[in-house]
Amino acid sequence: MAAGSMVVIFLGPPGAGKGTQAARLAEDLGLVKVSTGDILRDHVARGTELGRKAGPIMERGDLVPDELILAIIREELAGMPEVRAIFDGFPRTTRQAEALDALLAELGAPVNAALLLEVPEDELVRRMLKRAELEGRADDNEATIRRRLEVYREQTQPLVEYYAARGVLRRIDGLGDPGRIYCRIREAL
Repeated sequence: MAAGSMVVIFLGPPGAGKGTQAARLAEDLGLVKVSTGDILRDHVARGTELGRKAGPIMERGDLVPDELILAIIREELAGMPEVRAIFDGFPRTTRQAEALDALLAELGAPVNAALLLEVPEDELVRRMLKRAELEGRADDNEATIRRRLEVYREQTQPLVEYYAARGVLRRIDGLGDPGRIYCRIREAL
């Protein structure tokens, strides 16, 4: 694929396989996977001004305010000769999506696609129970998992509508072999 700016956003519930697919796509297309959690932890470890502000908030288990998250993303994108990024886990709200769009407009790099990995809830529960078992996470029981999915739906449905209204939403069937799912993603792009 030719160089030039490219911005892809991954949407989908916990257990849909976003992380796996985003990492593969980033590698294949030469995109930087922007994980706000990883970036925040790096800033805290390096003791940057942003890290000093975010660290205590994260230690309390609170959500880092949008302004700080956006400052971190701005810094990350501004350092790229061309904006070539995949966002996984951000934006989480319509307000964040609007702010990201404004930042991307400044940088001349609009969102090319928002990929929604769709997986039936029973399959997500099955996958996450299996993952919890493999990772020995006793806190991930069926009730907890279903609550996480409910919170995801409440938070993310407005984002799905937001990106659909902008004509960049691509719905991807997230069932089946990861290689086949990846082929669907590439076809959607």
